[in-house]
Amino acid sequence: MAARWTTAVLDPNITGALAVARSPEGFLVDANGALFPRDWLKRQGLDVLCEHGIGHFDGQPVVLLELRSASEVAGCSWRGLRAFMLEGDFDTYKVLGYAAQIGTWAREHRFCGSCGRAMTQIHWERAMYCQPCDLRSYPRISPSMIVLVTRGDDILLARSPRFVTGVYSTLAGFAEPGESAEECLVREVHEEVAVQVKNIQYVGSQCWPFPHSMMLGFHAEYAGGEIVMQPDEIEDAKWFSVHDLPPLPAGRSIARYLIDLYVAQRLGRDIPAFNP
Repeated sequence: MAARWTTAVLDPNITGALAVARSPEGFLVDANGALFPRDWLKRQGLDVLCEHGIGHFDGQPVVLLELRSASEVAGCSWRGLRAFMLEGDFDTYKVLGYAAQIGTWAREHRFCGSCGRAMTQIHWERAMYCQPCDLRSYPRISPSMIVLVTRGDDILLARSPRFVTGVYSTLAGFAEPGESAEECLVREVHEEVAVQVKNIQYVGSQCWPFPHSMMLGFHAEYAGGEIVMQPDEIEDAKWFSVHDLPPLPAGRSIARYLIDLYVAQRLGRDIPAFNP
């Protein structure tokens, strides 16, 4: 079965295109969703910062309108990307997740980081270009690891002050320059909860467009140490039995998949599917 959504570098002026409009307030939506005829959107008086052709949805070209600010549009409202991940159609979320990353990149690379001059959009590749410096800037992807640490029937979960109240999740952190994913995992686990791990196994990955992460998911076994929480980063951390778990992350996240996968394996249940 062909994918409904495929990315591509398109001329933003392509005819017959659909479009999504993104502002600092989120994506424009109406009763039918977040995809609109581009020609109609262009007539709504939106404060457009830039446009990028980003791919095809059900065979139709899709253009991103990145806006300076939100405007009132009759019959429409603005909705954040996380709401689409939690509640919306997952195929549409994939479109908007990609659009959010391209929009963030386009907004943050309007000027050359070397000389400060305005950069120009290259239409045949996903890049912004500074001719005096001969410098190309491509969309940023920040690799990070996320890991479920286990000890038999117990799993180590923690919560950040930024989490939804009551929710516990796996440990995660960004890779440093010169660091492998495994080295990042060992360092982050020790920094956040002061325990050691062993038998690290890669499980899978997920694009995480908040704003531009690539989450590399792992499972690791506990190797020693007592939990000591990192100040200002970890609000609480403890071992939970697979038979008695706290509120967990959203079902479409790789954090939840790592947990669900281990619980299924431990309890002899069907292995859950994962759609990253």
